[in-house]
Formats: sequence, C-alpha cells, structure tokens
Amino acid sequence: MPNLLVNIDVPDVSAAEAFYVRAFGFTAGRRFGGGGVELLGAGVPLYLLQKPVDSPAWPDAPVGRDYRRHWTPVHLDVVVDALEPALARAQVEGATVEGPIRDAVWGRMALLADPWGHGVCILQFKGRGYDELISPA
Repeated sequence: MPNLLVNIDVPDVSAAEAFYVRAFGFTAGRRFGGGGVELLGAGVPLYLLQKPVDSPAWPDAPVGRDYRRHWTPVHLDVVVDALEPALARAQVEGATVEGPIRDAVWGRMALLADPWGHGVCILQFKGRGYDELISPA
C-alpha cells in the first residue's frame, strides 16, 4: 500500500509553520535545514517546503511559483470538532475567509485561503460525516 505525503510550497517556511501550528493545531516534527519542516497531527504528515516566489516548479517551467490566491482542485480539508473557534483562529493567523459557512447533510464547512494563496477548508462533521451521503443498502 502506498504512503501519502502532503507538501505545500511556501515562500517563508517559518511564517507558514507559525500559521499552520497556531491556526490548526499541528505540531512541528522533523526539520530539514532551513528549507522544510514536517508538521504532525493529521492522518498524514504535512511538509512545508520553502520555495522562492517566481522559482520554477521544474526545469524550464514556463512560469514561476506565484503565491497570490489561486485555484487548484487539490486542497487541504482540516476536520475540527467546532467550526467557529477554528475559523476564528485561522482568521487571526492570516487566513482569508472566502464565503459564509455552508451547511450540508454531512456537516458544516468554511472555505479559506492560507496567507500564501492555498485553498483550505475547515470541516465539522455531524452524524456519520461523509457516510451520511451513502444511501442505505
């Protein structure tokens, strides 16, 4: 079975570590020189990797890294016990809220962007969480 690692490129790894630790309660694990830190506390480790603005993502990339708000189909969902306090902490630490809290049969969700433009959703499950979407057999 494969392992999954989550990597997030940021222009300032120290600032990103402070954000993710204070906003979402991750804890620092291993450090990789001054250019990376492992954050623990989720189902998989989260790696913050320092990459300068405009640096290429691969050799000869047509554009460099851009940390303004951007859309990507891959984002983090942070599951919490209580949505409002988690949302308030994230805002205090620099997250941008991108709409009202949404209610669904499985729970509640707030859409955010971290200070480097990455999408983050805060989820509060209710009942059976996503299993509420499964029809009974």
